[in-house]
Amino acid sequence: MVEIQTVGHSEVFRKLSSTCHTDVEPVGRWFKAWWHHHQRNGALSGEGLSLAESGSQSDEEVECSTVEIEDDVEYLRSLDPKEWKDQDHYAVLGLKKVRINATEDDIKRAYRQKVLRHHPDKRKATGEEVRADDDYFTCITKAYETLSVASKRRAYDSVDPEFDDDVPSSNASNKSRFFEVFGPVVAANARWSVRSNVPQLGDINSSRDHVENFYDFWYNFESWREFSYLDEEEKDKGQDREERRWIEKQNKAERARRKKEEMSRLRSLVDAAYACDPRILRFKEEDKQKKLDDKKAKQDAVRARKEEEERRRKEEEENKLRIKRQAEEAARARQNAAKREKENAKRALKREREQLHKYGKQFNYFIGRPTTTAADEAELVNRMADLDRLCELLTIDELDKLNKKMATLTLDSADQGRPIFDEAVAELNRRIDEEKQQHLQGGGVQSAGVGNVGGGGGGGSSSSKKKGGANQWSPEELNLLIKAVNLFPAGTNQRWEVVANFINQHHGGNRAAKEVLAQAKELQQSDFSRSALKEAANKAAYNKFEKESKAGVASEESIPSERYETPAEQLGINLTPWTADEQRLLEQALKTYPASLSDRWEKIAEAIPNRSKKDCMKRYKELVELVRAKKTAQAAVGPAATKK
Repeated sequence: MVEIQTVGHSEVFRKLSSTCHTDVEPVGRWFKAWWHHHQRNGALSGEGLSLAESGSQSDEEVECSTVEIEDDVEYLRSLDPKEWKDQDHYAVLGLKKVRINATEDDIKRAYRQKVLRHHPDKRKATGEEVRADDDYFTCITKAYETLSVASKRRAYDSVDPEFDDDVPSSNASNKSRFFEVFGPVVAANARWSVRSNVPQLGDINSSRDHVENFYDFWYNFESWREFSYLDEEEKDKGQDREERRWIEKQNKAERARRKKEEMSRLRSLVDAAYACDPRILRFKEEDKQKKLDDKKAKQDAVRARKEEEERRRKEEEENKLRIKRQAEEAARARQNAAKREKENAKRALKREREQLHKYGKQFNYFIGRPTTTAADEAELVNRMADLDRLCELLTIDELDKLNKKMATLTLDSADQGRPIFDEAVAELNRRIDEEKQQHLQGGGVQSAGVGNVGGGGGGGSSSSKKKGGANQWSPEELNLLIKAVNLFPAGTNQRWEVVANFINQHHGGNRAAKEVLAQAKELQQSDFSRSALKEAANKAAYNKFEKESKAGVASEESIPSERYETPAEQLGINLTPWTADEQRLLEQALKTYPASLSDRWEKIAEAIPNRSKKDCMKRYKELVELVRAKKTAQAAVGPAATKK
């Protein structure tokens, strides 16, 4: 029986044994907590406690992972802690096979195993010599620090030494094995995509939409690959701020260069795949055949439409020709009838005239006595002239009536024919005088509204005046009118107002549009060969010719040597009028060579055969003056039309 003692509120069953010292080795999560405690110089951190107190469920989950963790001791011992940046971090942690596909739990589990097996204290306990400053456990720590942080792991994965950056070429061999060659390469490079659901290459039976989406995605590929892991210098090693900035600037420039090379590599991969893809070749052939079919269908439709239009056109032409032939036949019949009627009338008129001449000869031209004296001869000539006038001016009916009266005469009653003849001549003279009087009265009425022309000229010059009492047109104004009519052709807006303003601007005065129009019509209807304008032009040309002839004689007497060049030729100016082809070449050259060129006019002259630089510049100035004058005249018409 054990004696129980009661001390206060406590009960004592037996006494405690004496204390003893026992060495305990931590295992599992307790070792990791101890290791964190040891790394922090004996201070038990919150992380160590959390590792130690973490539940057994997470350990079981980690231990149940299917990823195989390798432990290559020889490789670990061959590592140099000073060159840790060049090592394969996945191989150090034993994840060489899974690499980028390793999860965070895989990395944690691999690191725990490496710590349990290769910690310096563990190896010291087994009698292995460990150098504190040069131990490969530092490489394990660096590998975990790199792969456990997402940004650092991404930087290392971007330069994974196991990744193949080679791009297949677009040769015949790769074209024949397109899917076997490019499929794995595309799948491997898909890891760099920022966007998820990267479309794969597919197979020969893939639809057009799938292929187009694939190449659209890869031609607009966004890569997360970056090259900060390869920075030659670390910014934190700079001694001052300026040096750190310089290091950062150099690192950014090198990253950008490598990023550009990477995008170029991906683009070349997509280009090579596009060039070798048999589906693209098939789609191109289908599109080409479709275009040919569409083109042929359009051509057939156009040909059918043209044939229908040609058939209709031929029918219309045949109808027109039939109608034209009928009209021509009818017109020809009318013309023949009119011609026959006219010929009959001519023959009848000729007979009547011959009959009248016969009566005149028969009755001695109705003198009534023999012609014995000079006065009788003069009267005979006058009678013959009157007879000719009657034959020329009387109509066929009047001649027939006169001949019928003459037919009643005989040789014994020849004296009775004299009053008949005199009456016919007097009637003809009276009619001629009446027509003259009517003509003179009509000309006087027109002249009364215009006024005196040319300082007392006759009725022939009255046509040069316009309604409303306008002034006389001078030769200068007439020249300006002719020039303006050619400068502003038919179809110009408010043409005659523009022409009137052109004349008023260059000569002065106040010519109205109606007055200008009337004068233009008169010039068009008048005979230029009889006008005073032609006489003045001929006189001026003769004076110029006479002056040049005299100057030529004087120059020959005073100058011993001769020059065959004109002043214009000496200045390099060609007086030959510009042709339409030369004008088109000049306009094209002005468009081709802008005004900013220093040798613009030399190039323009080279583009126009037989024309020098001065010729081109002179022609350009003339065109500018014509355009300016035309715009000025049109601008002057605008306000006037608005006021009206």
